[in-house]
Amino acid sequence: MIEFTDVVKSYEQGNTALNGVTMQIEDGEFCFLVGPSGSGKSTIIKLITGELKPTSGTVHVNGYSLERIRKREIPYLRRTVGVVFQDFRLIEKMTVYENVAFAMRVVGAREKEIRERVPYVLELVGLENKANRHPKEMSGGEQQRLAIARALVNNPSMIIADEPTGNLDPERSFEIMALLQEINNLGTTVLVVTHAQNLVELFHKRTIVIDEGVVVSDGLDEEE
Repeated sequence: MIEFTDVVKSYEQGNTALNGVTMQIEDGEFCFLVGPSGSGKSTIIKLITGELKPTSGTVHVNGYSLERIRKREIPYLRRTVGVVFQDFRLIEKMTVYENVAFAMRVVGAREKEIRERVPYVLELVGLENKANRHPKEMSGGEQQRLAIARALVNNPSMIIADEPTGNLDPERSFEIMALLQEINNLGTTVLVVTHAQNLVELFHKRTIVIDEGVVVSDGLDEEE
């Protein structure tokens, strides 16, 4: 679960990225976070993953209090939150299989676990036949699927997808969103950060709108 209570985040340069954000995302939800560039979306992601601490207010993520989390606890927090970055952040010299396995090795998984888990996750995202390819041999949509596989492989309770369709054509975008919907159906909380209004309208999910560091609407009451 994600819970922000009256969260303010100011940077040293003096600008305030978030100005009293209160919101709650329950386990198992599928939620969009939308807003224009500079509205505070990236700051929210960094607060959820422990990259930043709030200036004031409280942030709770999967049982951790982010305003007072210890540095040694942050890796454990991050095992519960898989992030799909806008620029994919794939390792070019590694194969598809190795990219996903690497994410497990980083958290100390045993080789037996890796051999069992990686093929399952590749099948889930439709890349079971691409295990020996390298990222540069793949389309943008396939690279995005690989980024999702890597975020999923440590079985996090939550996936955050940052502009997951930003570099894709409409058909591929729909496929990626359908995949995230499937992952959500399996019980994983999904938070999609985007400004692709057409996808938001197409998928009819709860939508939190942020502008100038303030939540201006929350689709909780608008859900059918």
